[in-house]
Amino acid sequence: MSLTATPDGVLLVDKAAGMTSHDVVALVRRRLQIKKVGHCGTLDPLATGLLLLTLGRGTKIQDLLMSEDKDYAGTLKLGATTDTQDAEGKVVAERPVPELNESNVRAAFEKFRGDFYQMPPMVSAIKMGGVPLYKLARQGKVVEREPRLVHVYSYEIGRIASPEIDFRVTCSKGFYVRTYAHDIGEALGCGAHLKTLRRTKSGRFDVTGAITVDEIKTVEPVEILGRILTLPEVSRMRGA
Repeated sequence: MSLTATPDGVLLVDKAAGMTSHDVVALVRRRLQIKKVGHCGTLDPLATGLLLLTLGRGTKIQDLLMSEDKDYAGTLKLGATTDTQDAEGKVVAERPVPELNESNVRAAFEKFRGDFYQMPPMVSAIKMGGVPLYKLARQGKVVEREPRLVHVYSYEIGRIASPEIDFRVTCSKGFYVRTYAHDIGEALGCGAHLKTLRRTKSGRFDVTGAITVDEIKTVEPVEILGRILTLPEVSRMRGA
């Protein structure tokens, strides 16, 4: 591959905190001097981890890749709900945190296993009348949203150190982990918000094989090109 031709394929990126997904796209466009770059599944600035970038003809399979199940690792903080359901939002309510043990924490998580409906947050990218909800939220508007059917395949509860709980979750596309944290907080009777989030897998693709943002910024472009998965490689990895 050379910089004279647009590469076709998928680049696995380990997104850093504080960046939007579009920031990562813009960085790769600039470093590789190409225009045709897209991403599969937005990660909020707070979140880190696996972001799939499609390049050249790879953009044609973007919807296919976005439909894959995903794995996340996160920390929720109990006792405070925010207007964005995560740590970047404004605290809108605070409640005392009950005594926590594995039994009552697991009971709350079990309520959100398998198929269930989730209310998309106002800070989501879902469009209402052609306008993304997050843009309406910035204007202080709250509009009616339709609940979405989502699926949690499995979860793991890690550290329980009140008011924080570490967890892992494997879920379907269209799943909002911030809402998951919020709803678990409600089930525990004290509210919660998402403190940290890291996407570890998307379909068959794992963050352990991803290039970091620092590497994209510092290595030679030819090294970035060498990390791009070709479309046949992507097809084989997906088992297609």
